[in-house]
Amino acid sequence: MSAPPVSAAVSILDLSTRFGDVWIHRHVNLEISRGEMVALVGGSGSGKTTLLRQMIGLLAPTEGDIRLLGEPLYGGGLERERALRRRFGVLFQHGALFSAFSVYDNIAFPLRELRALDAGDIHDLVMLKLAMVELLPRHARLMPAELSGGMVKRVALARALALEPELLLLDEPTAGLDPDRSGNFVRLIRVLGEELGLTVVIITHDLDTLTALASRVAVLAEQHILAFDSLDKITGMDHPFIHNFFLGGRRQHALST
Repeated sequence: MSAPPVSAAVSILDLSTRFGDVWIHRHVNLEISRGEMVALVGGSGSGKTTLLRQMIGLLAPTEGDIRLLGEPLYGGGLERERALRRRFGVLFQHGALFSAFSVYDNIAFPLRELRALDAGDIHDLVMLKLAMVELLPRHARLMPAELSGGMVKRVALARALALEPELLLLDEPTAGLDPDRSGNFVRLIRVLGEELGLTVVIITHDLDTLTALASRVAVLAEQHILAFDSLDKITGMDHPFIHNFFLGGRRQHALST
């Protein structure tokens, strides 16, 4: 198996996943260049979230290899794996904030895990991350139960950015948000991605999010990456899944606006 180019932020090489007798993925190959914003889409049950969990090391594939930022996700010892994990941040679908922690403590959590910063440095960094996601210092005192859906997403994004990652992975970032909050959050992701030079991988079924953020789209269907190209080229493909997912009814309207 040949190594991916150094320029690759994400390399998934001949990955297959089986749960019992059921194959979820077969021979998935995907290479995302540094600095790209890529959307991963697929139907319900296609294995998108499973693939995300594998990309962040929460689940091992049955076969194949995953490399992030030019390094293998597994192997080389615990310290090497931990160092690699500090180079990417994750925003889970519903924020996954610690309900017993304040906003401040949620964002500070990964910084404290480093055990290399004093309390003053952590405070300054938490305040900086809050400002980056357009929240105010007073919001640091709030508990997750006191936050709106949009604020939960912003706090979760601030936590994902706490360690200044090179790679950001977003699982349905606009799920549960109304159109206005969704649009504002997408704008924030786009601005931060460009300003910080991030590689961004977005799992989404929302075409407004996809069209606003993604330079390329990876379509996961029939257990493999069916297509990986610009949205214009993908929507021109003659394939039943492509037609139903991108061009049916309401979705056609979203693409034309």
